[in-house]
Amino acid sequence: MILKINNLVKRYKDVLAVDNASISIAEGEIYGLLGPNGAGKTTLISTILGLTKYDEGSIEIFGKDLKKNEYEIKKEIGIVPQDLAIYLDLTAYENVEYFGRLYGLRGNLLKERIEEALNFTGLWDRRKDVPKKFSGGMKRRLNIACAVMHHPKLIIMDEPTVGIDPQSRNLILDSVVKLNKMGSTIIYTSHYMEEVEAICSNITIIDHGRVIAKGTKEELKSMISFEERLAIDISSVNFNLVDGLKKVIGVKECSLNGNKLLIISEKNANNLSRIIDVILKMDVEIKGLNIEKPTLEGVFLTLTGRSLRD
Repeated sequence: MILKINNLVKRYKDVLAVDNASISIAEGEIYGLLGPNGAGKTTLISTILGLTKYDEGSIEIFGKDLKKNEYEIKKEIGIVPQDLAIYLDLTAYENVEYFGRLYGLRGNLLKERIEEALNFTGLWDRRKDVPKKFSGGMKRRLNIACAVMHHPKLIIMDEPTVGIDPQSRNLILDSVVKLNKMGSTIIYTSHYMEEVEAICSNITIIDHGRVIAKGTKEELKSMISFEERLAIDISSVNFNLVDGLKKVIGVKECSLNGNKLLIISEKNANNLSRIIDVILKMDVEIKGLNIEKPTLEGVFLTLTGRSLRD
C-alpha cells in the first residue's frame, strides 16, 4: 500500500473533525475522496501532508510512518490545492522553476523538468508570460505543472477543475490519467461526480469526519440498488399490456404514462427478454427502451442525505 491510514482521529476542541478513519490506497490507483463541505476531507488531506497533527491513529506513506519520516516522505508528494498556489507576477517558467528548487532540483535536471512539466500541461509556448494574463484553466494547468515537475510518487489533487471551462477540464482530466500511467498514484477530490466516475478506480465517501462507504463505483452503486427500472416507449396504448407485464416473474410494478411503460423489477431479475416477449405478443411495437442504472450521485445522496455541493 502506498498510503495506509489506521483509526485516525483529529479533534478541534469539542469538534471531532476526523472520526476513526481508516483508508488504504494501493500503488498505481486514482483514488476518489468524496464528501460534502465540512465532511473532513480538508483535515484528512492536511494530515496526510503533515500540515495538521492528528490525535490518535497512524499514517503510513510509502511503507513509512509519517511522524518519523515526514521530511523524506514530503519530497515524494505533489499537491494541487483547490486555491491556486502560483505567483501571478512571475512567468510560468519562473513559477515551475521556483517549485523545482524547493524540491532540491538544480542545473540541467531542473531545466529538463521545467520544460517537461510545461510541455505536459500545454504551456511551453506561454512560458515567458505571467499567469495574471492566463485564463482560469491555464492557471489550473500551471498549478499542476508546479506540483508534478519533481516526479512525485503520490499526487493529491483537491478540486483541480473548479471554475474552469469544459475544454480545460477535459485537458486536466486527460493529464490526471497520463500522470497515473506514468507511475504516480493520485488522490482526487471533486465536486463533479462524473469526473470521479470517469477516472477513479476506488472511492471513499466521508461525512461528519467518518468513512461511511468505500469501494469501486460498482460496489458503491450496489449498496443502494435494490431494484431495476425500465422505461419503454411503445407505438400504441394497450391497458391489457400492463396486466400482462405485472405477471412476469420479478416485475414489482408496471404503469403506463402516455405511450411510455414504466417497469420496476427486482434486482438481478434478468427478465428483460420475457418483458419484450409479452409486449410483442400483444402486437405493440417498441419505439425505444432505456434501462435506468443507479448513479454515484444517487449513492452519495442516499448515504449522506445531501448533495456534494451542500
